Amino acid sequence: MAHDNQTFDARKAAPAGNAKSKAMMRQARALASGVGAGSDGEYSRGYELLMAWINNEYKLAIATPIFVFIAVLTSLIWMPLHDALVWLAIIFISKGITFSLCRIFKSLKPVEIDIKSWAGVFSASEFFYMVTWSFGLYQFWGAADFAERIFLVVILMVIMSFRSHHNAYVLPIARTCAGTVSLAIIVQCLVQGEQVYIGLAAIAAAIGYYFYKRAEYQHEDVLNNYNFRAEKDALIAELEQARTNSDEARRRAEDANISKSRFLATMSHELRTPLNAIIGFSEIMKNELLGTHAVPVYKEYAGDVFKSGQHLLNLINEILDLSRIEAGRYDLREQSVAVDVIGEECLNLLKLRAEERGLTLTSAFEPNLPALYADERAVRQIWLNLLSNAIKFTPSGGTVTLTAMRNPHGGIMCSVHDTGPGIPEHEMSIVLSSFGQGSLAHEKAEEGAGLGLPIVQGLIKLHGGTFTLKSEVRAGTEAIFFFPSDRVLQSGQNAPGLDPSTAVA
Repeated sequence: MAHDNQTFDARKAAPAGNAKSKAMMRQARALASGVGAGSDGEYSRGYELLMAWINNEYKLAIATPIFVFIAVLTSLIWMPLHDALVWLAIIFISKGITFSLCRIFKSLKPVEIDIKSWAGVFSASEFFYMVTWSFGLYQFWGAADFAERIFLVVILMVIMSFRSHHNAYVLPIARTCAGTVSLAIIVQCLVQGEQVYIGLAAIAAAIGYYFYKRAEYQHEDVLNNYNFRAEKDALIAELEQARTNSDEARRRAEDANISKSRFLATMSHELRTPLNAIIGFSEIMKNELLGTHAVPVYKEYAGDVFKSGQHLLNLINEILDLSRIEAGRYDLREQSVAVDVIGEECLNLLKLRAEERGLTLTSAFEPNLPALYADERAVRQIWLNLLSNAIKFTPSGGTVTLTAMRNPHGGIMCSVHDTGPGIPEHEMSIVLSSFGQGSLAHEKAEEGAGLGLPIVQGLIKLHGGTFTLKSEVRAGTEAIFFFPSDRVLQSGQNAPGLDPSTAVA
């Protein structure tokens, strides 16, 4: 049987006397008896087992006649041809009845089938089939010698072996097969009354019992396989449903994220207009361009308004940039740019702030670094964001170093390294997320919304590059970003669509 090799280990894995095995055995016996019509699952199992038995009948349609011909032709050694042909005919008639019943069963709709009744019908057909085989035992026993009688018994035991293996799908049929053949041999041997025939009868009884128990265990394996398959199908269905739910949730989250980004982009534009007016007028008042304030404290208030407006404008600009990147609306204005020159400009721009905090800014750019085909504003913002972060969190006396060099793959690697306190490993994902801030930022109460690094990641990704943040507590942090080789302009090469006269040296 196809299931034997797959299920033998499963049966050995469980102790023979455990509750699950006993429950499965009870279920097998109940199902074999046709019980289970009250449950859709059990009815389905009963129907599938009968269908499996029928399909095996069709598969054996060629093998059965071959075995019958061999058995009958061998018997011609001592039996008359006429009697052998009669035996052959009744065997084929009984098998034809079984095939007719199988065709009727397959023509019915599953809802029209009474599993218990049909199990009884096929058991009756099996009984008739075994009786036709036993006919030869009774028909030719008298004229046969001891060896020929043993040959007839062996033929019946072989057919019982074949059928018990096949009938394991439906136990009533297996029981009918083993019982009919065994009883025929036992009765015929006991009639002889001799000791050797009594022993042969005992052997036939033992073999019949063995083949039935073997069919019973195989039936249990079939049910185990059915249950395993049902559990697998149920698990696959659950996984498919979970995947569908996950895909739907992800789609909704992506739609919500895009909507959020578009909303932020729209609102940022709306907020910048009045904010520019606030910053402009507060700057006029702070600088007393239209006259000295009668109350000196008004000048301080105007300075606070101006400073707060600048901070709010920077925050809005960051939100606008991030929302454009996330919404896919950030348009790169690509041209030939020198990443080392832009880095040096950013370093000079922030040098005063670094000196006020007692920091040293240095650079280590590889000589004759080739130009990049990139967005100059984006590259500048990457350098400024990373430098600002390094300056913000590096304590007095520390050092911030900018580097840019060719990497082995032909691209350009840039980095900003500081000697600050570093970032704990468990906070890495936080500081790289939008509006995420580490514990150090909260302790120092530094200004910022936690958008610098996400913007850097987005801008580098737009250029097809990669961004990596390496940090060790009390050993500093290094932000590394790569530009791929296809953005590196070789010597004498101009950026696509760029006028050579405007190229950056």
